[in-house]
Amino acid sequence: MSRIIAGAAGGHPLKSVPGDATRPTTDRVKEALFSRLESWDILSGARVLDLFAGSGSLGIETASRGARQVVLVEKAPKAVSVCQHNAALVNKVLKATIVTVQRGTVDSVLDGYYNAVSGVPSKTFDVVLLDPPYPLTEEELSITLEKISKVLAEDATVIIERSARSPEPVWPSSLEKFADKKYGETRLWFAEPV
Repeated sequence: MSRIIAGAAGGHPLKSVPGDATRPTTDRVKEALFSRLESWDILSGARVLDLFAGSGSLGIETASRGARQVVLVEKAPKAVSVCQHNAALVNKVLKATIVTVQRGTVDSVLDGYYNAVSGVPSKTFDVVLLDPPYPLTEEELSITLEKISKVLAEDATVIIERSARSPEPVWPSSLEKFADKKYGETRLWFAEPV
């Protein structure tokens, strides 16, 4: 069973998505990731977007550690239900509606955040977490990264979690990788706006 590792809601158990359609982030990877993010001091007061959220555990962890707004994006009905349950739990503990859930595809949600008429994003996020499903092609991931780059705050950080066997993402010209780290079968890539 997954849990919130630290912060105001630390120790609370999280519901998991039934079946094997999602890959929960291991506690080891989660601890390493959040140790790094906290050392960079980017979570306090951050607006966070958790794409391909699964159970929402990564986004919820950011809320527990001081993010001011977290949006979990998921399209699978079972996962959406789990995200809603976990969001309600952490919001109750934090005594505020910090975490919300948006049902839909990642690309449609990102398209909705970007105002094509004015060319200005309606939401700007400080941290974007994405753990795309393995069947997502490199080309599809590249398109998604381009869309993400349009809704980022100036000093934003994008974190991608993938299989260690996956190739490095093809970064759009608007994003630049500044770090990566392998943890067993998992690799994390970190990027920022150019």
